[in-house]
Amino acid sequence: MRTVRSGLATRRQFLAAGGVALAGAVLSGGVASAGSPSPTPGPKATPIATPAPTPTPAPTPATVTIPVPVIQQSMVLDCETAALQQGLAYYGINISQPALFALENADTRLPVMGANHTVLRWGNPYTNFVGYVNGSDWAPTGYGVYWPVILELAHTHGLRNAIGGEGFAPSEIYAALAAGQPVQVWIETRFARVPLGIWTAWDGTQVRYSYAEHSVTLSGVSPTEVRVNDVLNASQYWVSKSLFEANFADFNNMAVILRA
Repeated sequence: MRTVRSGLATRRQFLAAGGVALAGAVLSGGVASAGSPSPTPGPKATPIATPAPTPTPAPTPATVTIPVPVIQQSMVLDCETAALQQGLAYYGINISQPALFALENADTRLPVMGANHTVLRWGNPYTNFVGYVNGSDWAPTGYGVYWPVILELAHTHGLRNAIGGEGFAPSEIYAALAAGQPVQVWIETRFARVPLGIWTAWDGTQVRYSYAEHSVTLSGVSPTEVRVNDVLNASQYWVSKSLFEANFADFNNMAVILRA
């Protein structure tokens, strides 16, 4: 659908590339009149090879970095709010994580668990933060929040042109970064992929989830990599586009493009 955590050491348990054209010369000859000496033929014209034009190589895309501040998440499971805080701060909008989180209306009901530590039913991260923000994502007693809530907060805090949803092509993400627009994405902690599951929210919504669900802010792009502002421990690093795209797909290419 295209409708876009050291107390924090406990945040995650899984870190797991012409032809030559030839020009022919036209030969012309006279016609001998009766009784006249035969004309002496002139020398034949030699065809000349025309050099093929040298193709102009495609320009190598430039590396673009965006001066997004690096911020650490202040609550165990609230990577999403911290990632948004980084994007807002880039645009000069300063608001605390607790103030943003208070607007996410956390649903603190505990999940219904099934066999093999799977979640059968829980809250809806598309409408509220699910669980206790200082809980455990492995127990689990807390989880997180998805793009509609983050997009609404972006809109109400000055980024009225921000867009979000699922099903974004990676090329759309790279284009936004090249244009100087930070992008909040949902991936797995440290890009270490783990099995995914689906629970049914109280309202019937089907929710794809991972015990290593994490959100970061992308702050740069090169021909082969993207730069990550990771709120887990306030670090900044580059990852390959292939690794990013695999993680991105696990959450159905979920993103919020942060633009004013």
